[in-house]
Amino acid sequence: MNNKLLTAKDIIAYMESLQDEKQRQVLVRFFKTGAGDYGEGDEFLGLKVPQTREIVKSAAHSFLMSEIPALLTNRWHEVRLCGLLILVAKFEKLAIKRLVNDEEAIKARDEIITMYLCYAKQANNWDLVDLSAPKILGHWLMLPSGIGNDDEKRKIMDRLAASTNLWEQRISMVSTWKTTQMGDPSWCLRYAEIHLHHPHDLMQKAVGWMLREMGKRISMDLLRDFLEQHAATMPRTTLRYAIEKMTDAERKYWLNFKNN
Repeated sequence: MNNKLLTAKDIIAYMESLQDEKQRQVLVRFFKTGAGDYGEGDEFLGLKVPQTREIVKSAAHSFLMSEIPALLTNRWHEVRLCGLLILVAKFEKLAIKRLVNDEEAIKARDEIITMYLCYAKQANNWDLVDLSAPKILGHWLMLPSGIGNDDEKRKIMDRLAASTNLWEQRISMVSTWKTTQMGDPSWCLRYAEIHLHHPHDLMQKAVGWMLREMGKRISMDLLRDFLEQHAATMPRTTLRYAIEKMTDAERKYWLNFKNN
């Protein structure tokens, strides 16, 4: 591992040196980069996620915040992922128990949130969203912040949800994975309802996935209450994802559910 990854230029040069054409072809197909697909035009070096994580592990501690935008705006998918994962690493270090209420840590976390929101559209594929949004934005929702109280946080999330950009919409939904893990179902239920009839397959899957996690980690009865209200009209993909961990008999019940 290169131990001198101190700048964005260093990281980009090092990652470009690891290019793998065979793996690149796999990723181009897997992430749907063809004309008209959700990942149209995305460019890959052909690195696997563990390779990127090793770079993050080496660089994150000493990497300056001012260098991160150059990673987040880079043409290469894996470089953008690296920038996002550096933000994750920095945020998680600032969110440990003893620093939750520390004023300097709060200020530093808010700086990361501001940057993440500024460059949210650069997380322009589902993996970039899913590997960053819960651990940064979702965690922040449950922590003290100088940016605002819960009402202000909801306004920020609502703006993402109302965006015309698919990836910002997905961020608003998938961020709730962390709030659910931390015991608060309200964020999941709010954005599941907002996005419930989204036409895109990636959002339908995200909504169902987050509902399933909410039911599994917090309350199956809350999930059932949500389904009682919406199962008859929600997209089939969303419903199937939401009920995936239920028994065969209960899955059959919900798939045939009709509102009375």
